[in-house]
Amino acid sequence: MAEQMYVDPRSGRGYPLEVARWRGDDGAPLMVSAMPGISREQVLSEVRSLWRYRAALPEVVGAAVSMGEGCTPLVSQRWGSGEVRFKLEWFSSTGSFKDRGTSVMMSYLAGQGITEVIEDSSGNGGSSVSAYAARAGIRARILAPEGTSPAKVLQSRAYGAEVSLVPGDREATSARALVESAHTYYASHNWHPFFLQGTKTLAYELWEDLGFRAPDAVVTVAGAGSIVLGLDLGFSELLAAGQISRLPRLLVAQPEACAPIVGAFADRPVSFAPTIAEGTAIQKPIRLPEVLAAIRRSGGDMAAIPEADIVDAVRRLAAVGLYAEPTSATAAAAIDVFRARGEIRPDETTVVVLTGSGLKATTRMGEVFDAFVD
Repeated sequence: MAEQMYVDPRSGRGYPLEVARWRGDDGAPLMVSAMPGISREQVLSEVRSLWRYRAALPEVVGAAVSMGEGCTPLVSQRWGSGEVRFKLEWFSSTGSFKDRGTSVMMSYLAGQGITEVIEDSSGNGGSSVSAYAARAGIRARILAPEGTSPAKVLQSRAYGAEVSLVPGDREATSARALVESAHTYYASHNWHPFFLQGTKTLAYELWEDLGFRAPDAVVTVAGAGSIVLGLDLGFSELLAAGQISRLPRLLVAQPEACAPIVGAFADRPVSFAPTIAEGTAIQKPIRLPEVLAAIRRSGGDMAAIPEADIVDAVRRLAAVGLYAEPTSATAAAAIDVFRARGEIRPDETTVVVLTGSGLKATTRMGEVFDAFVD
C-alpha cells in the first residue's frame, strides 16, 4: 500500500499524516490519500462498533477513542408506494451520525498529543466532539449559533465543554471559530480529514448489513456534505477492492430554504432563509466541489425540500415509531421526490439515512407537534 498522507484534492499537494493539521498551507481543505479497501475477511466481527472496520482506517489513527458508535439498526419500512430501509444513525452514543467521524478524529488527535480543541457547530457536531473529547481527556470549547436547540447546547455542557453562543447565523459562528483556531487546535467536523475517515465506515456497515453487497441507492441529507463524502470514500474503496461491482446512487436532499449544494448541482442561484432543519443551515460548504463530484460520480441526484414537506416527514416518521429530528427527516421527505423521478425503483434496494434523534431538538419537535416545550 502506498504511503498515507494528507492530500489537497484540488492541487494534489501532500502533507505527512504524522503532523496534526486540519487544512493545507494555502487554506484549502484536505483529504487522506486513497485507501485500498478491505475484504469481508478483514472485518473484526467480534468488535461491536465501527472499529470492526479498523483495517480500512489509516494506521496513524492510533488507539480507539470509542463508545460503541456505529452498528446502528437498518429497519425496513413501507413509505408511500414502496419499501425502503431506514438506517437509524441516532443509535450512536450522542444521538447522531456525527459520532462516526468524531470517534476516528479524536482517536487521531489524542494519539498526536492534542490536549485542547475548538469546534463550531449548530448542535450535533458540537455535542459529539464534547463527548469524545471528554472520553479522551481533551478540553473542548464549542461555538454554536445563538439559535441552536437548547437540548444540544445542554448536552455539550453536560460533557464538560465550554460552550459559547455566537450572535448571528451558522456562517458567523464558523468565522469566529477560524479566528479562535489561531490559539487552539481546530477539531472541525467540516474541515478535518479524519472526520471523513470515520463517516466512511457508514458505507462499510451498509455493505455488511446487506450481506456484503452495496445498496442500489442511498438517500441522505446534506449540510456541509460529510455523509456524502464518507459514503463516496467507503464505497469507492470497496469498489477498488473488488468487493462491490458498482457505486450506489447518492440521492441527496437539502431544505429549500438553504440549498447551496442543490443550486450548484443544478447551476442556478439560490436564496437563503431560516429552516427548521437547523443542522443543514450552511450557506458556504467548505468542500462543495468534492461533494458535487461525489454525487455525480455515483450517477446520483439532488432535491430541495420545502419546509412543509420536512414537517410532514417528521410526523410520518413518528407515526411508524421513528422519532427523527427535522434535519434528519429531510431525507425521508425526499423519498417521494426521487421516486417520482425514477431514481428510486421498486426492484432495487434503497437505504435512507436518518442522521439524528428528535430528542436532540425538543423545541423544534414541539413546534412540529404543536406541543408546549419548556
